[in-house]
Amino acid sequence: MLPIAYLRDHPDEVRRGLLRRGETGSLDDVLRLDERRRAILTEGQTLREQRNVANETIKRAGRPTEEQRGELRSVSERIKTLDGDLASVERTLDDLLLRLPNLPHADVPDGPDERSNVEYKRCGALPNFDFMPRPHWEIGEQLGILDLEAGVKLAGARFYVTRGLGARLQRALVSFFLDFHVQRQGYSEVSTPYVVKSAAMMGSGKLPKFADDAYCLKEDDLWLNPTAEVPLTDLHRDEILSVDQLPLCYTAYCPSWRREAGSAGRDTRGTIRLHQFHKVEMYKFTRPEDSYAEHDRMIVDAEEVVTALGLPYRALRLCAGDLGFTATATVALEVWLPGVREYKEISSVSNCEAFQSRRANIRFRRAAGERPEFVHTLNGSGLPIDRTFAAILENYQQVDGSVRVPEVLQPYMGVEVIPIPPDLAV
Repeated sequence: MLPIAYLRDHPDEVRRGLLRRGETGSLDDVLRLDERRRAILTEGQTLREQRNVANETIKRAGRPTEEQRGELRSVSERIKTLDGDLASVERTLDDLLLRLPNLPHADVPDGPDERSNVEYKRCGALPNFDFMPRPHWEIGEQLGILDLEAGVKLAGARFYVTRGLGARLQRALVSFFLDFHVQRQGYSEVSTPYVVKSAAMMGSGKLPKFADDAYCLKEDDLWLNPTAEVPLTDLHRDEILSVDQLPLCYTAYCPSWRREAGSAGRDTRGTIRLHQFHKVEMYKFTRPEDSYAEHDRMIVDAEEVVTALGLPYRALRLCAGDLGFTATATVALEVWLPGVREYKEISSVSNCEAFQSRRANIRFRRAAGERPEFVHTLNGSGLPIDRTFAAILENYQQVDGSVRVPEVLQPYMGVEVIPIPPDLAV
């Protein structure tokens, strides 16, 4: 959430930032309501002081006159009306503030959508096949480790089932990612509930704007996690942290659910865009002055995982129009999928500055007696299981239809190759 005082004092700067994101008009509504709110508060305070003076005068006189009674009644009714007006204005103002996105950092490139993202490096050699590489859904189905039809049967489109070594590969990826982040990069592992309250969704920026893209259990006021970022943000809601605790670096595995509203026709086959997906998350709470250095470090952390798997990727700085709602700056890593001959996002690492912490009221105190400040929050994929699954099948496929297991996963898998079924062997 953006602070109302900042919007009020820097309207032109805020308007420029919102325009860079393609947002128009909402700031004027916020400022108009803020002006109305302050006018109501001023009038209400004046009337309350007037009523207090009148009461003191009556108290000294011993008995009010009929005229005084009428004046007090009129003032009290006006105060009651103003209180109702104030509550209505504040509800509308709060809703508008919660729907305003974060402002892009000055270094974020301009542009309306993903076509304006700026690629700044490529790492890893693209695999060279002496046969036509196939997409992961064909590979997985032929190996008997990916069952798309069963997913549709059980839950509908954009769900799937893994079997045998496919299920083991998914489990291996979860363990490898968590071990890598904890043992090599110093994150603290957290296991959270798979559902969260509305307050957690609000604090992380998923409500109210993205309610239609989430799955809600209305009777219990619970939501299926759209990402582990949500419960990790809410871990320290309404807390004041010590400066000695920062940075707090968490990693968590969590199944996640999204309706994927607005994505009709995109990545409809395979395990790229799903209603239920699986991801290991990286998350940090930092001091404001440290957040961009920690952002750079988190990008490297994500790159190290992709590199350890031997997957070729490219890195892009997202333009203002393609930033997520809460982010002020984001770097995306896209892995090469030779079967579909495309790069697909496998990690996005974002600095949200104080946007989420202000919504969730997460602060820190530099020293005893000092005024608390809002922490900065950062999040990143480290990595998504389903997309990494697809990337491994496509990049490690062999001419006979089998798939080599990346060396770092072999201790978790217990095999070096996912073999073709015996009835397909030559």
